[in-house]
Amino acid sequence: MNVQPISGAPSGRRSRRRAGTLLAAMTGAMLLAVTACGGGDGSDAGDDGGGVDTKASEAVVKIAPKDGADDVMTNGALKVTADKGRLTSVKVKDSKGNKIPGKIAGDGSRWEPTGHLGSGTEYTVDAVAKDSEGRESAKHASFTTFVPENTFIGYFTPENGETVGAGMPVSIRFSRGITEPEAVERAVKVTAEPSVPIEGHWFGNDRLDFRPEKYWAKGTKVKLQLNLDGVEGRPGVYGKQAKTVEFTVGRSQVSTVDAKAKKMTVERDGKVIKTIPITAGAPANPTYNGEMVISEKHKVTRMNGDTVGFGGEYDIKDVPHAMRLSTSGTFIHGNYWAGGPTFGSANVSHGCVGLQDVRGAGDKSTPAAWFYDNSMIGDVVVVKNSKDKQIQPDNGLNGWNMDWDEWKAPQQ
Repeated sequence: MNVQPISGAPSGRRSRRRAGTLLAAMTGAMLLAVTACGGGDGSDAGDDGGGVDTKASEAVVKIAPKDGADDVMTNGALKVTADKGRLTSVKVKDSKGNKIPGKIAGDGSRWEPTGHLGSGTEYTVDAVAKDSEGRESAKHASFTTFVPENTFIGYFTPENGETVGAGMPVSIRFSRGITEPEAVERAVKVTAEPSVPIEGHWFGNDRLDFRPEKYWAKGTKVKLQLNLDGVEGRPGVYGKQAKTVEFTVGRSQVSTVDAKAKKMTVERDGKVIKTIPITAGAPANPTYNGEMVISEKHKVTRMNGDTVGFGGEYDIKDVPHAMRLSTSGTFIHGNYWAGGPTFGSANVSHGCVGLQDVRGAGDKSTPAAWFYDNSMIGDVVVVKNSKDKQIQPDNGLNGWNMDWDEWKAPQQ
């Protein structure tokens, strides 16, 4: 059976000829297009013929320590520099994604961290610089800091989440004596909301306290940031602590003990709420004068004269409602062994401030029980008109006995 071609359809020879003609026309058009884009003179893209500049940047980024380095020091080792250009971006992160703050020099030639690095931590560095023509050069590196053999930490007060009285300082006692106090102090930050100026003061080489000029305002929220990890506190001894502590100032309560008048006036948020008869230190053992902060509370505790230099003069196993005012053993506490008429009329203690109480601390109606229940850590007790000297500011949390200029003065 013969099949006839459809009328008007080209034969195979004619189709191939037309296809060849069309391919030649398309090829010619493409060659024209390429010639137009390239300028037709064989010049490279970096000339002024309208092309994109592909010349490499002259800026050279350098990162120290080198990529892959181990046992890197935590301070002074990390530096980023740029030759024949200016740094425009430097990003340093630890393995958890935390950014390390730093600063590019005004001329763009170098970058350094504004603090120290943590120990035993992997870091990545990504830096970008531009040359005079604006062309970018980038570099990436990673390294790991060393793990120190000898370390220290800071024991702090108050505790995280506490509500305290207006006199509570931030006090940090270090587990090792510090010989590089400036480095350690830079790694400790104390802030408050509402904001007030806060200054640190060293007592010896193992204690650093912070306070504002005046007592904290009621409702103040205070934050302590310990960034000690990697700080060299003394030769070969490094911090290993990174912690944030927050506490709130609940109220301002200042109780003034007049040793001569033998009474205590309790003032809260500017208003007198109670006056209580007291007994202070006897003439042979007067009570310290000065501003003292309640640092501990014990409903019942033992007091032994041997521990504070009084030999065997007393050993009372159940002192009620006791609140510590000094490291050396000054308390304000309940007293059940002195007769009722003693309070408000005679000073008979070994240096503490005594309030009338009962044995066992079970009677909430006594003056000592009331004061205990209405006091908190950080409240202030001021003693005046005693025949003893003023308490030393490092004897307890009692830095308020230094004026502000002395407190913030540079220390030798």
